[in-house]
Amino acid sequence: MNEISVSVPPAAAFLSVGLPLKMSFTLNEQKVTYGTTLLGWKGHAWLVCEWPLQLGHDRQIAGGTPCTVSYFHEGKLVGYRSEIRDVIISPVPLLFVAFPKAVEEMHLRKHFRVPASEPILLMQADHGGTSESVLPAGVYSGGLLQDLSESGCSVVLVRRPTWLRPGATVRMEFELPGLGHITNLTGIVKNVDARDGNEMIGIEFRFNKLEYIEYRGWGGSVRQAVEQCISQRYRGGDLLGAR
Repeated sequence: MNEISVSVPPAAAFLSVGLPLKMSFTLNEQKVTYGTTLLGWKGHAWLVCEWPLQLGHDRQIAGGTPCTVSYFHEGKLVGYRSEIRDVIISPVPLLFVAFPKAVEEMHLRKHFRVPASEPILLMQADHGGTSESVLPAGVYSGGLLQDLSESGCSVVLVRRPTWLRPGATVRMEFELPGLGHITNLTGIVKNVDARDGNEMIGIEFRFNKLEYIEYRGWGGSVRQAVEQCISQRYRGGDLLGAR
């Protein structure tokens, strides 16, 4: 169970420029959530952030509109209730939000999960073959990546081969859209579950420096690529909870 604590923030100790934020408020009688980035602040007065791109520059938001600000930082989900102070469209679209009087911190014991929908190839880790074209059919299986976290993923299978059982070591290959193609990532099958005629398996990653990624204009390790993917989807509002 996650633990929640409330604290009064000392000056700006809980903030940093470039911090990804989620803003939630009511617009046209509908609750909406947008991703933005913190650009600066004045202690105990206001925060200034980028105008959320999804809003467009023609939207009008009245000063005093109640909102909720939240962000993920150092293993905690931090949030507070506030209000929109002002909106500036020109020369640069900016959003000003009241500085918090108190913040709530949810200490997460596990990692955030984000939804995914990418084909994934699973292969027995102890198989010696190096070329997919000569792999016997019984040592690999295709599935659909269902969700992703920094520690692992869930995969949906139409039919689960017997070797994909709890405790089995597998190698994985799948795409991180916009970042690159991951190959040879090792994982341990942690659980198996049957749902709606399909089977779902939970896999825990084992980063061992043998995995690699074919980049799409981005540099870094496989672990960093997974973290980047989760951060991008968090900013976009795609979040399932904690693993």
